[in-house]
Amino acid sequence: MVHVLSSRTLLHPSDPERSRTFYGEQLGLAVHREFGTGPQRGTVYFLGGGFLEVSGRSETPPSPAVRLWLQVEDVAAAHEELRAKGVEIVRAPVKEPWGLIEMWIADPDGIPIVLVEVPADHPMRYRPGI
Repeated sequence: MVHVLSSRTLLHPSDPERSRTFYGEQLGLAVHREFGTGPQRGTVYFLGGGFLEVSGRSETPPSPAVRLWLQVEDVAAAHEELRAKGVEIVRAPVKEPWGLIEMWIADPDGIPIVLVEVPADHPMRYRPGI
């Protein structure tokens, strides 16, 4: 068995500074560490149980298969906070048929980000008899 000690999602944005503003200031992700110098320096953000590294630069658009799924405590509060910070809301919070409350946004390069609230009575959080 592979014993994973940490996980990290790596993004090479088309405009690193714009992406750092989005993830650090608008989403409010805490910085784990920074490395390098200049406009293409790397910034690693905390993502709950993992990390998001924004470093380097890409001349090509991201794959449409890439998505970020971020669990938040209160998606309605996140909606209000992000809207006030000027983040474009792709889809307002909706309770899905599977019981999760989801809101969709996108990063500056168009990477879809799903903000998810897991209600207290959802099977992901509560399993009677276990």
